Amino acid sequence: MRIYRQAKSLQGQHQGAVIAVGNFDGVHRGHRTVIGEAGSIAAAAGLPWGVLTFEPHPRTVFQPGVAPFRLTPFRLKAEQIALLGVDFMIAQTFNVDFSRQSASEFVKNYLVETLNVHHVVAGYDFKFGHKRAGSCETLLSEGHTLGFGFTVVAAESDDGGGLYSSSRCRELVAAGDMRAAADVMGRPFVISGRVAGGDKRGRTIGFPTANLALGSYIRPAFGVYAVRAALPDGSKVDGVANLGMRPTFDGTAPRLEVHLFNFDDDIYDDRIQVALLEMIRPEKKFDGLDSLKAQIAQDCEKARAILKTE
Repeated sequence: MRIYRQAKSLQGQHQGAVIAVGNFDGVHRGHRTVIGEAGSIAAAAGLPWGVLTFEPHPRTVFQPGVAPFRLTPFRLKAEQIALLGVDFMIAQTFNVDFSRQSASEFVKNYLVETLNVHHVVAGYDFKFGHKRAGSCETLLSEGHTLGFGFTVVAAESDDGGGLYSSSRCRELVAAGDMRAAADVMGRPFVISGRVAGGDKRGRTIGFPTANLALGSYIRPAFGVYAVRAALPDGSKVDGVANLGMRPTFDGTAPRLEVHLFNFDDDIYDDRIQVALLEMIRPEKKFDGLDSLKAQIAQDCEKARAILKTE
């Protein structure tokens, strides 16, 4: 998949495409339906298949002090979209100037004159343009006038009536309900990052950890999780992880500390992906290393039992 950071750099072979447009944070089941609909239309017409998304997420532009909320920061979002078979993705830089375009200007100047779109696909709740004045009705009307097709994809929900949405997934992750979040996303919630050096306390008590900063990821409920890590060589290793502030050691910033079972390779500075599969218990403060070590041993046994069924 080719990634463009500006629409103006779009190459000729990707002009006149069928494009799915949206923020797509989480690339959940509903998002994949929108993107897949664009793919079906593109295949039938023999045209390129693209995705238009916006970085940084508009919420961070309009609310610069907002708490971390991303389900899939840019790198992971691009990886998940690429897995769908998309030909190209435009990660349009979103800033205050870009947001000041009217809905009509966005359609005419950006979609038509810059991208030369053949067909646009969006979810039912897509809003765009200055003060979010543009909607699916706008795209349908402008398409008739300016000569491109438009398809709106209706809301999708699970058997219980819960919508497949980023906001719902964020609520579930924040509550530590990783199985329900995975049902919405269609895959486990993953934290991806480079393994950083830590204080190496885990190694002294027999449980070495790979440490990842949380960055712009939403903060899941602080606690201990059964996890499965994907390493750079493609292998996957089961483990247990503590996500939180490390109150026993008076931690000052949240991070993910992953203990991988039967693994002692040097992976410092490697980029790994850690899937949080199930929460085992909330994070808590211990009165000493012995009690902490005993609890970690119990956590490992619980994690192994959980992971046997995955």
